[in-house]
Amino acid sequence: MARTGHTPRPGAAGRGRLLGLVQRISASRAFARVAPYVVPAVDRTVHRLTRGRVLPAAALLPGVVLTATGARSGLPRRTPLACMPEAGGTWVLVGSNFGRPGEPAWTGNLLRHPDAEISWRGRDIPVRARLLEGAEREAVWAEVLRFWPPYGTYQARVERRIRIFRLTPRDVPVR
Repeated sequence: MARTGHTPRPGAAGRGRLLGLVQRISASRAFARVAPYVVPAVDRTVHRLTRGRVLPAAALLPGVVLTATGARSGLPRRTPLACMPEAGGTWVLVGSNFGRPGEPAWTGNLLRHPDAEISWRGRDIPVRARLLEGAEREAVWAEVLRFWPPYGTYQARVERRIRIFRLTPRDVPVR
């Protein structure tokens, strides 16, 4: 799998320092307490107001807005999420829940209803989600940690194994 991690542009030393600072802050327990309430609300609002063209959190990490069917309600649920784009037009989503103990609701929704949709760079794309397991999960987890090191801190904080999903456009065969 080709690595598509978020790295500073050449000559962007200031951006690299900012990224390091953001990673340290995002790995903190204080961030884990506040972010789940603030980040998605801001992302949803700005994404809606800009008709899908802007996702504020994507200034640091690539992001999508996932629309999945609720596992219990059967209703559409929109969730802004960081993602790791992969070469070949797939995306990886990490169910870290900012290092909090419970599984994020969107992971249960995808387990129950793997057909979903993402808004990616202003385009709506029908996708199918697949939970990664075994050696495939471990290989992707290593890429995820290179992509955004705070995920390692999140995993160390929780007893559950963080779920990782690969999203594939529905018009492309699943790997």
